[in-house]
Amino acid sequence: MRKQLLSSVKRIVIKIGSRVLTDADGALDMTVIGSICCDIAHLRRQGFQVVVVSSGAIAAGRSELGLTEKPRTIPHKQAAAAVGQTRLMRAYEQALSPHDIKAAQILLTSEDLGSRQRFLNARATLDALLGFGIVPIINENDTVVVDEIKFGDNDNLSALVTNVAEADLLLILTDIEGFYSADPHTDPTARLIPLVTGVTREVERAAGGSGSAVGTGGMATKVAAAKKAGKNGVATIMVCGKRHGIVAAAMCGDDVGTLFLPSGEAVNRRKHWIAYTLKPSGRIVVDEGARSVVLKKGTSLLPSGVIRVEGRFERGASVRVCGNDGIEFARGLSDYSSAEITRIAGCKSAEIEERLGFHYGDVVIHRDNLVLI
Repeated sequence: MRKQLLSSVKRIVIKIGSRVLTDADGALDMTVIGSICCDIAHLRRQGFQVVVVSSGAIAAGRSELGLTEKPRTIPHKQAAAAVGQTRLMRAYEQALSPHDIKAAQILLTSEDLGSRQRFLNARATLDALLGFGIVPIINENDTVVVDEIKFGDNDNLSALVTNVAEADLLLILTDIEGFYSADPHTDPTARLIPLVTGVTREVERAAGGSGSAVGTGGMATKVAAAKKAGKNGVATIMVCGKRHGIVAAAMCGDDVGTLFLPSGEAVNRRKHWIAYTLKPSGRIVVDEGARSVVLKKGTSLLPSGVIRVEGRFERGASVRVCGNDGIEFARGLSDYSSAEITRIAGCKSAEIEERLGFHYGDVVIHRDNLVLI
């Protein structure tokens, strides 16, 4: 199965976690970085295009600043990132140089990808760099980012980058062999699961939380990344990045780590951007009839099915669509502001202009801008 899946892969996103890139003292591990870059060079010779999403800047900066533990305040984190990002890029440049490969640095915030124009500009930049034979090294811009514009972790960023880069595969390098039935650090009965055909609630529960002193994510964020990539029709392979030659082995189709297959129908890239890149500004609560017809028939959301609006947002904002039980089942771009929807909630489409004095359209969210979650 793996060899058949990999036969159609041309462009890969490789996500490398902090615990893979650092040694026991928290400093950058040049042996591991050199091994990974050797594998990247091998993939390049085989005709693959590679985009790297790399953590490690704050960890590298912490070591340079002489901090004995992970920085806790935002200024300390940003200072560590500012110092560490240059060290991180230098490490990649040194490791790729013997293979005559150049690296490029791209630093992003969610605001960059939340703007459709900037999103498309980022895609064009990646295409140009790959066309020149350069390996893009992407990281979150931790030196300026605040909570409102954070991706949350680089696992999430890597899933979004698969959409930006129009990649065919996400390869996550972590500090354990793959996805286990339980946390192998604490449960001796945990077993490696080589194949996940769909990220179900049971899979998400088994993923647990973060246990890293140097990273921001855990198995839960990696499983979430695989789920998001899967919604884009992209498979994910999770392997232990500390193992020498692991990237080459995974791309040869060896039975290593865990393969996450896309499940369900893949959404197009624009709808993926709406569902997973944009941050929702509010919630539209609908009745059971509207929920049923949207889920079963994929129709637009009409004002007649709206019960109420939660939060304040403008026209064109990303919003969650929830049933009366509060559970989100869809996400989309609203054709009306929160104040306007409040005024037309429950009315027929033909009554919109009468209530508002103007008329943008007959629907609250058009089906072309609506994604089932």
